[in-house]
Amino acid sequence: MKRAILLSAFLLSQFGTSQLLKTSGQKIVNDKGENIQLRGLGPGGWMLQEGYMLKTADFAGPQYKIKEKIAELIGEEGMKKFYQAYLNNGITKKDIDFLKQAGFNSIRLPMHYNLYTLPIEKEPVKGQDTWLEEGFRMTDDLLKWCAENNMYLILDLHAAPGGQGNDVNISDNDKSKPSLWESPENQRKTIALWKKLAERYKDEAWIGGYDLINEPNINFTGKNPNGTDEMSNAPLWKLQKEITQAIREVDKKHIIIIEGNGWGNNYNGLPQLWDNNMVFSFHKYWNNNDDATLKFALDLRNKHNAPIWLGETGENSNVWFTQLIQLLDKHNIGYAFWPMKKIDNIAGITNVKITPEYQKLLDYWKKGGEKPSKEFATKTLMDIAEGYKFDHVEVKKDVIDAMFRQTRDASTLPFKNHNAPGRIFAAEYDLGRMGSAYLDKDYVNLWVSDPAKRSEWNSGNQMRNDGVDIYLCNDKVTNKYYVGKTETGEWMQYTIQSASDKNYTVDIRYSAPTSGTIRIEDSTGKKLASVSLPSTGGNEKWNTFSIKRVHLNKGENRIRIIFENNGINLNYIELK
Repeated sequence: MKRAILLSAFLLSQFGTSQLLKTSGQKIVNDKGENIQLRGLGPGGWMLQEGYMLKTADFAGPQYKIKEKIAELIGEEGMKKFYQAYLNNGITKKDIDFLKQAGFNSIRLPMHYNLYTLPIEKEPVKGQDTWLEEGFRMTDDLLKWCAENNMYLILDLHAAPGGQGNDVNISDNDKSKPSLWESPENQRKTIALWKKLAERYKDEAWIGGYDLINEPNINFTGKNPNGTDEMSNAPLWKLQKEITQAIREVDKKHIIIIEGNGWGNNYNGLPQLWDNNMVFSFHKYWNNNDDATLKFALDLRNKHNAPIWLGETGENSNVWFTQLIQLLDKHNIGYAFWPMKKIDNIAGITNVKITPEYQKLLDYWKKGGEKPSKEFATKTLMDIAEGYKFDHVEVKKDVIDAMFRQTRDASTLPFKNHNAPGRIFAAEYDLGRMGSAYLDKDYVNLWVSDPAKRSEWNSGNQMRNDGVDIYLCNDKVTNKYYVGKTETGEWMQYTIQSASDKNYTVDIRYSAPTSGTIRIEDSTGKKLASVSLPSTGGNEKWNTFSIKRVHLNKGENRIRIIFENNGINLNYIELK
């Protein structure tokens, strides 16, 4: 029997009216007729892992390969215990409470079918479906947490039975078995799963919609293996229509979300819409944030008079995030960023901290050598699973600031409370847009729009997601990071509270392969100091240089450190 989640009567008493979403022309609205712009997040690797999220992409991309690697070290039962801990910790009520507080109003849940039903080759009776409680329980819990926070939950079939394309990582596709498109039985199971989900959640007002098949990528007739050159996409439209029909047998209310081929964006051959409560999803990565990149989606919206939704985006810099959201706001397009949790990353809103022990496992899997003991590997993996708990992840306040405040506010905020006298680490520059809080020449990855602009934007890939290049620091006094790869004209701003109106001595802790000059100004452009720094003999050789008589006013000061040459690495400044 279905677990009780939140009865419609309870929702009515709590919120005055249900908030069920539906389409109205080109808008998504609630049952009051109010426009709803979905501002969402995809939990990413909770139900479905991709190798890059666990740093295993070089040797194990799809989830079944990752499981094989883990089982090789700790056995099948050990692997199952790890995954149970991983699933238990990956998303909890604390995560959803945090997302609501950050400003998100929706969750796009990437579902792996194998948490809900058996693969066709494991079914005891061919053509029948064994339903697994685990996936439904996880979805029930997530929906309950979303409803308690007035957030919408969008169900996304991220890994369909058999796998929906040739990009095996995104759907856990085992090429030795028939794919979704090669197997009528996999298609039947996909339809049955959606009908089961719709029957279970048909009365739940905080279900935002059903995203039928994530990023189909298959060459039905074309040459491109991922379906970007398909012209008819007939099997794709046929299956999504059949799924819709099965859903509508039990659920007449919820939005149906469809995706095109070629990772969601190829809508060639789309017939007349087969439902009057339908949304088009598209995905957007590593391209310009301008009207031209949205034209195909805007044209789709206008042609069919139906809403569009950016169902997946992310994996870029804070600058790109801010610009994208401003663009989407202009066109009244909702979105879901990707993902929430990855190991050792700066571009998500949280970071799962890597451990030295886990790095040893990665090195073994990639390079071979002495096999770690079962005991060592078990403890290491269980520690990583523990690291997925919200209480243990690192919240990336710079990413959240870029997604929300910076989209509408060009002012800066202190990253940390800095006082004079006192020490200020270089990586703790102010929060804010580029040009307001910092200036950096490599600040975005646009390789889809321009292959020559493939950039890591933060070459050190540490601590923050801006263009400022931050590296791990080996100096004797450090907050673990330094600012490096500096170029002429780049700068960072720091908000400093001065205890008095006075001239300070400023100690600059730096390294530099060659000599260079930095200038210190206030935020109005008034020069406070300029100094030529001699070479220290290398990037990892640190020295201290002192500047006298740098004046700060009592109270709040905003100062900028400007690099007049390439190549100076900055650990900290200390005001005395």
